[in-house]
Amino acid sequence: MSNVTEFLRAMGEGDLKAGDELFSLVYDELRTMAAAKMAHEGPGQTLQPTALVHEAWLRLGGDAQPNWNNRAHYFAAASEAMRRILIERARSKARLRRGGEWQRVDFENVTVAIEDADDTVLAVNEAIEKLAAQDSLKAEIVKLRYFAGMSHQEIADALGVAEPTVRRHWTFARSWLYAELKSQR
Repeated sequence: MSNVTEFLRAMGEGDLKAGDELFSLVYDELRTMAAAKMAHEGPGQTLQPTALVHEAWLRLGGDAQPNWNNRAHYFAAASEAMRRILIERARSKARLRRGGEWQRVDFENVTVAIEDADDTVLAVNEAIEKLAAQDSLKAEIVKLRYFAGMSHQEIADALGVAEPTVRRHWTFARSWLYAELKSQR
């Protein structure tokens, strides 16, 4: 049993110090996950990996963490929390672009607008929701791969399936997502 699982169990039993120790223990891994996702974000992104980790930690319950089954359950929930934070930020930016906070712009400095990472995040999220209706395991693999930047082996460990199964499902899901995103344009 890993130290993470032991701290999760201690927290479930009411040990308040276990929350601080757990955060110290998993912080580097969570920050690596966040940095992997943030590396795909467009320029001008104001959210930093550290802030994403702290926001995810708070969404998961902060020091009053719920009962987690094991390390894999915890990291899957952390990945989902990060995904939701990024989706909410993308939606908020899209909302602002459609009329909020208008600015006066010098005509000489006007450039043609192109699709940015926020639009991509929203499109991928919609596609994942469609995929989840057909096959929830493949959708979960996409979430962990795309939003958390986890490797095939890490996903296999988190979901309790074989690594070749993750590879096979990822290959299918990637092709399906490509076709789905292409049809949305």
